[in-house]
Amino acid sequence: MTARAFILIETQVGKTRDVAAALRSIAEVSSADIITGEFDIIAAAEAADMISLADVVTGQVQSTSGVIRTITCVAA
Repeated sequence: MTARAFILIETQVGKTRDVAAALRSIAEVSSADIITGEFDIIAAAEAADMISLADVVTGQVQSTSGVIRTITCVAA
């Protein structure tokens, strides 16, 4: 069963556009949009299962240069 999540991302000041572009280059990230409010970007990610999705979030999204913190909302 495919696992899907929306990831709220806070970035370093001045890095939002760079982070969004970097996230869009990750195969499992289907979108990365700049938003207003407490967070700077909302990204949608999809993977084969929850373990793979967790690997994408912790191994790729959170390690992207300019990312300060994330909140992952798994779609039910």
